Amino acid sequence: MFVVCVTVWVREAHRDAFIAATLENARNTRAEPGNLRFDVLQAVDDPNRFFLYEVYVDEAAFAEHQQTAHYFAWRDTVADWMAQKRQGVKHRALYPADATAWTAQA
Repeated sequence: MFVVCVTVWVREAHRDAFIAATLENARNTRAEPGNLRFDVLQAVDDPNRFFLYEVYVDEAAFAEHQQTAHYFAWRDTVADWMAQKRQGVKHRALYPADATAWTAQA
């Protein structure tokens, strides 16, 4: 499995709009056959900092996600709302090691 963790810092004036746009992207992403999970988290100590936790069956599924209309719409919509450049870190899942185990636990 392939996991992407993205930290996003949003300008306070755009926080509510960012949340709405990001939830819409997450819902659409969850409908993709290669997506297993998409969590949208808001920091307790800084409500303008968000963490997106995305799990895909493999790296190819993530690459496909990055070519969807909903991803392009999200990326372009929220770009000017960010207080600084978002930071994405890609991971390979060690445990659970496959989608079957993941979906049984989720």
